[in-house]
Amino acid sequence: MEPVTETRASPDSLLIAHCSLLRKLRVMLGMIKVEHTVFALPFALTAAVVAAEGIPEWRVLGWILVAMVGARSAAMGFNRIADLRYDAENPRTAERALPRGLVSVAEAWAFVVVSAGVFVLAAGMLNRLALALSPVALALILGYSYTKRFTSWSHLILGLCLGIAPVGAWIAVRGAFALAPIVLAACVTLWTAGFDIIYSLQDLEFDRKAGLFSLPKALGEARALLVSRLAHAAMFGLLVWFGVLAGMGATFYIGLALVALFLIYEHSLVSPTDISRVNTAFFTMNGFVSVGLFVFAVVDVLFWNH
Repeated sequence: MEPVTETRASPDSLLIAHCSLLRKLRVMLGMIKVEHTVFALPFALTAAVVAAEGIPEWRVLGWILVAMVGARSAAMGFNRIADLRYDAENPRTAERALPRGLVSVAEAWAFVVVSAGVFVLAAGMLNRLALALSPVALALILGYSYTKRFTSWSHLILGLCLGIAPVGAWIAVRGAFALAPIVLAACVTLWTAGFDIIYSLQDLEFDRKAGLFSLPKALGEARALLVSRLAHAAMFGLLVWFGVLAGMGATFYIGLALVALFLIYEHSLVSPTDISRVNTAFFTMNGFVSVGLFVFAVVDVLFWNH
């Protein structure tokens, strides 16, 4: 009888597999633009801090972060799958992971399913209302991916997808709705719609050729930028209202003044005839808006206002 030989993976093969997994993870994170989490997350955390009148319980805060990452990852992964054909045809997006084959469609689907599951799990760990509303949130953030096929107002729907984040964070802390987070959600909706209009200027010619919808295509560059400015002006007014409803103090309103300056500068970077600085206007300035407002709101709640 021949002896049974046990085969074991060599240390080198395990190291190679580990490195391959890390590379795949980096590609996945690049695919979903994980750095863009800076847009919605600070507003969600602002709502959580205001709702808790201080730092929320660490368990609650942890599950809010898990829910945010899960929801956004599912939404972005699904968007890449839904837009694969357009991304492959658009010169600006042709180098993304899915069109290049760095990630397979099956792998992208697995990523979406796992991310959505993580989001639902986190919602369930928070409270019953968060769990009950999680399918509604998923339907909205996944459904957005198809809106550019039939409406020029997809920018507003994208804004709503990000806007539900502060409402979700408030519910996570208090287990109930309130007017203040709904007003903050409206702020985020208009803010996102405004900067997404600016961002979409890059794809104007492609949208025309592909039969996709956007406000720049429907209204022209100049009028679309005017809508963007009006959206941000309305957003600022709603932020003031949120401050009143939440009982915020002077520090918060100093932050609002800086937000106004950031938004004014953002709009000075682009014009109907010059969109060369769109990325600065889109990412850098809006990062300052969200993170800056969060910092001033936290300082106000923790040290001055309560």
